[in-house]
Amino acid sequence: MQHSEHWDERHSTPPEDPRPRLRWRFMAAVMLIAFLVGMMIGRVFDPPPLRIEDAEAWEQGLQLWFNREPQAQAEHVDGALVYRYEDAYGRVRDGQLKLPLGLVNWRVERDGRDLLLVLVSPRPLDGEWRGAQEDGRWRARLALRPK
Repeated sequence: MQHSEHWDERHSTPPEDPRPRLRWRFMAAVMLIAFLVGMMIGRVFDPPPLRIEDAEAWEQGLQLWFNREPQAQAEHVDGALVYRYEDAYGRVRDGQLKLPLGLVNWRVERDGRDLLLVLVSPRPLDGEWRGAQEDGRWRARLALRPK
């Protein structure tokens, strides 16, 4: 066979260059680290989840304390006034209000990932929200009146 002997202790075919494979591994590692750092920074600036901290009676209705400003959707379901808070946390609680329009039963309950504030009265209800920030918390007052 021609040229089968070693010339200066080298083979006839040069070995494969390992640099391209290392370059792709390095780029993949840099992209993974950048993605993880971006996720951590995003979590730092993400607002905390909405949480009902307390609920108490008020002379015109119900007063709720939140950790941040709530966004409620009101709806009338089977004669009850229901306020839905999406992606909210809080413990289940209930109570009764003695108002000039009569007795009103209220309950905070879970509905999947949402919290519901359900108000039931012998007469149809309508409510009006007023919110303000106090001492780093958000106070929402629900004034109830007959419909």
